[in-house]
Amino acid sequence: MDYIYWTIIIVLFAVAFAGLLFPIIPGVLFIFAGFVLYGVFFSFEAFNWLFWTVQVLFVILLFGADYIANMIGVKKYGGSKAGVWGSTIGLLAGPFIIPVVGIVIGPFIGAVLAELLVKRKSVSDSVRIGFGSVIGFISSVAAKGLIQALMIIYFLFIV
Repeated sequence: MDYIYWTIIIVLFAVAFAGLLFPIIPGVLFIFAGFVLYGVFFSFEAFNWLFWTVQVLFVILLFGADYIANMIGVKKYGGSKAGVWGSTIGLLAGPFIIPVVGIVIGPFIGAVLAELLVKRKSVSDSVRIGFGSVIGFISSVAAKGLIQALMIIYFLFIV
């Protein structure tokens, strides 16, 4: 049975990493589900207050990295709050509207349209800001991937 339990936990962790490419999947919830299932299947004994404190701090860092990377990417290229919101909306809608490449094109189009329609920026400025949103998204994926990996490594170290 141990193999089945570990397979379920590993699948949950893999789904969490799939959430990096499909932002609609709440990756951190799948990681925590893996922790809880480990406790249910084996034991919660290894999960003391320090473990949960460290994991909650990782979650705060995860959400902060996601928002900050996107904001910096848009702002660095001259974008406004409208560009950040457009990029976020594009990030969520992109994969559904344009499968496969929508994850990258969505934030770009969202930021460009927001800057054009809301802030009335020029096309060239809006495209530059859209490019910044893609850079922010890629930076965000890298940061979140690293943080999620650290969460899982710490979990494995504890158990």
